[in-house]
Amino acid sequence: MLDFKKPVIEDKAWVDACLGHVNSLNCEYTFGNIFVWATSYRTGICEYNGFLMCRWGRENDFMYSVPIGSGDFKDALEQIIADAKSFGLTPVIYGVTENYKKLIDKYFSGEFSYEYSDAYNDYIYSVDKMASLSGKKYHGKRNHITNFKKKNPDWSFEILNDTNIPECVALHSEWIKNHEDDSDYSYEFESVLTAFENYEKLGFLGGLIRVGGKVIAYTMGERHSDRLFVTHFEKAPADIQGAYPIINQEFTKNCLMSYEYVNREEDLGIEGLRRAKQSYNPEIFLEKCVAYYNG
Repeated sequence: MLDFKKPVIEDKAWVDACLGHVNSLNCEYTFGNIFVWATSYRTGICEYNGFLMCRWGRENDFMYSVPIGSGDFKDALEQIIADAKSFGLTPVIYGVTENYKKLIDKYFSGEFSYEYSDAYNDYIYSVDKMASLSGKKYHGKRNHITNFKKKNPDWSFEILNDTNIPECVALHSEWIKNHEDDSDYSYEFESVLTAFENYEKLGFLGGLIRVGGKVIAYTMGERHSDRLFVTHFEKAPADIQGAYPIINQEFTKNCLMSYEYVNREEDLGIEGLRRAKQSYNPEIFLEKCVAYYNG
């Protein structure tokens, strides 16, 4: 039986060691992502023979990650299958990319079926293109930024740190107040607070934009690998034209130029979010599927 537990910050070292073997650009495969959303998603993690395994949900509805690490993949996945069956559940593996689908099929040929949805695919962009915004495809973005700078000549960019994080928390809280609809933003806000409270220990990196001395936009994320950075959170007021494009570009230019790609995660089927992510012309639209065991 696998021994799953809620992740704590002290787990970062061994989880990172396992994630160093990840064969995917999937945004979920960072310790920070696992840790800050642990309460919302009821996340459990387990170390098994050199592998990290994640489990999400309640006892009557668990989903699992693929085993991530180095060692006997077949044995590790068999342990996940057994764990699900011990609760009387069909084993379900979430966030399976093509590389891991091939690995599953290699050892469990015909024993899994796969379900795809564009809502859970990752948008991955070229860092160079996000920094320069050159070419016809980004004409609109450049115009938004130009207008922002004209209207706000006293704007400035800063790296996130202990002294300005409280202002970002206040900005996010205000953003929620201005989005009083049927959506529940409490889970996201809880995750944001967890990220800020553990900012340095998680190794997060972020930036903000000020106008008139006031923080009007922020963003933050973490390293996935030498090639890839993952942006987890980004907030700005929708009524300030160019606020999102400028925090995106300035953070990329000032903080991400050592990376090849930046993963800006999924659109979750939210139409406005989908349009925004598509407008930046992703270099890679990373397909992820859910694998259902039928062996």
